[in-house]
Amino acid sequence: MCELFGISASKKQMLNVLLGEFFSHGIEHPHGWGMAFFYGNAVSLEKQPENSCKSSYLKQRLRTPIETDRMIAHIRLATRGGMEYEDTHPFVKRDNYNRVWTLAHNGTIFECEKLDSFIHVQHGRTDSERILCYIISKINKAQEKKNAPLLKEERFQLVDEILCEISSENKINLILDDGELYYVHTNYKDSLFQCHKEGITMFSTKPLGRECWENVPMNRLLAYQKGQLCYTGTNHGCEFFDSEEKMRLLFLDYAVL
Repeated sequence: MCELFGISASKKQMLNVLLGEFFSHGIEHPHGWGMAFFYGNAVSLEKQPENSCKSSYLKQRLRTPIETDRMIAHIRLATRGGMEYEDTHPFVKRDNYNRVWTLAHNGTIFECEKLDSFIHVQHGRTDSERILCYIISKINKAQEKKNAPLLKEERFQLVDEILCEISSENKINLILDDGELYYVHTNYKDSLFQCHKEGITMFSTKPLGRECWENVPMNRLLAYQKGQLCYTGTNHGCEFFDSEEKMRLLFLDYAVL
């Protein structure tokens, strides 16, 4: 299982301590690390397909101040795809109106024919990247039909519909940023937590530091702007449960990596 960390805030926060603790979990998640920082509709992406605990670049990076109001971080335990740069989270793509979308995912797609058609167009081999490909495809089709960019309410509604479509029988823990809205979703119990203070909301697969953390509400898409919850999606009810068959499939996939 991979791990996620992210923040949406009204003003910049110093994150070195929390990121240092988060990336120390690379001992158990050795297949890659990444960070995405957002500046309006622009993204600065830093990632490597190597253990975060062994990355000399990341060690140096964490010694310099990391201060931001919006970011996504990920450490990877590979279950699908390879161990290349192209398979390392976060993933970044642009829609046909040049809006930048960034996604990091902690989960697995077991059953979803809607995503299969993107196997031959994605850059890497992960099922996570295919989720972003599908989102961009649906956004582009909606914008072509409208002949204009989607408003943020329209983007949220469409992403909500997509997650309702693909969550059944799949583990979908993700953080997604579209340059304006910061989306969060989990459908697996006790696998994504939030810490909310005035003007700040942080998210993490495991509670970090001495902060007060609570479970992110399950089975529905949430969207934030400047640390505040602004949209709540449909409760699709598709909670993911581990099963012997699913664990067997994951083991077989992992064995051939």
